[in-house]
Amino acid sequence: MSTKDFVEKDYYKVLGVPKDATEAEIKKAYRKLAREFHPDANKGDAKAEDRFKEISEANDILGDTKRRKEYDEARALFGNGGLRTGPGAGGGSFNFDLGDLFGGGAQGGTQAGAGGFGGGLGDVFGGLFNRGGPGTRVQPRRGQDIESEVTLSFTEAVDGATVPLRMSSQAPCKACSGTGDKNGTPRVCPTCVGTGQVSRGGGGGFSLTDPCVDCRGRGLIAQDPCDVCKGSGRAKSSRTMQVRIPAGVSDGQRIRLRGKGTAGERGGHAGDLYVVVHVGSHPVFGRKDDNLTITVPVTYVEAALGGEVKVPTLGGPPVTLKLPAGTPNGRTMRARGKGAMRKDGTRGDLLVTVEVAVPKDLDDKAREALESYREATAGEDPRAELFQAAKGA
Repeated sequence: MSTKDFVEKDYYKVLGVPKDATEAEIKKAYRKLAREFHPDANKGDAKAEDRFKEISEANDILGDTKRRKEYDEARALFGNGGLRTGPGAGGGSFNFDLGDLFGGGAQGGTQAGAGGFGGGLGDVFGGLFNRGGPGTRVQPRRGQDIESEVTLSFTEAVDGATVPLRMSSQAPCKACSGTGDKNGTPRVCPTCVGTGQVSRGGGGGFSLTDPCVDCRGRGLIAQDPCDVCKGSGRAKSSRTMQVRIPAGVSDGQRIRLRGKGTAGERGGHAGDLYVVVHVGSHPVFGRKDDNLTITVPVTYVEAALGGEVKVPTLGGPPVTLKLPAGTPNGRTMRARGKGAMRKDGTRGDLLVTVEVAVPKDLDDKAREALESYREATAGEDPRAELFQAAKGA
């Protein structure tokens, strides 16, 4: 990501959340948009794919507390592409190279104009743009983030599971040990002097940094390019890893596994692996947050007179619930601790909804009993209050 892109992109606008949005609001907005624009749901739609990438990029920044803080500080400092000098600046302008800010040094008049900022800005932006301090030449390069998907059964999502993931990504070329050079002796790129970035005029006396096109951001150029990777130092690699999906994940949740992405270069940290979880349905149980749900049929006699009802649980022994006399159809009862696993190790509840089952076929004895019941309750009208309320409205 270039400095210009980072400063100009409004990630809050991308996710449709205010700047003071909470972590939960950001997470909710990302999930909604990710489901809407996911490539699987928009096959062949290039615009939807670009939108999905933009949404993922915004979530990577705003969903990480540290990176969000750095982003907010960068936006506050540069505003709409220019350095905010404050009321006391007198409205004047001066030439200013962003490369000096991020590299921690300055030259000539730039140093005089920006000297008050010191080296602190390098600390603020160093992690985001992978820039080093003064005098640094060839810099470590962080590996790229990669994303994969996994589909779990309903039970696996509730209890957690370890699943194999086969990943295809770029890794250091084995033939040249990641140097890009046959002899393992690449030279420092003369264009960017090993930083992997170059400055260009951005208008208004500012300079913006972009990846160096000569070395493709590596900071190194192969003298005798490797036949396998053609001097890039990277080659396609396939690997299978065992990934632990925590208990209680929900459909569409995006899990971040630090350091499991593409390997870095020259001692740089590996990127991260993002796993999007898809959860299958269950023929009996449903889910509402950390609670499981189930609809249990009961007879009219059980609902009217009360009784004990056995209810199945997910992966455990059944529980017995006491049904009070006069239980109405649709009433929900709670079996505590029989739901999905929470992050703290406790479990949610099982929400049991009662559904009065009406028999389709009656034998003579049952029909006679119901006829007697109808005669005994002939004076009752359960709809009387309904009509009274309708007239009074």
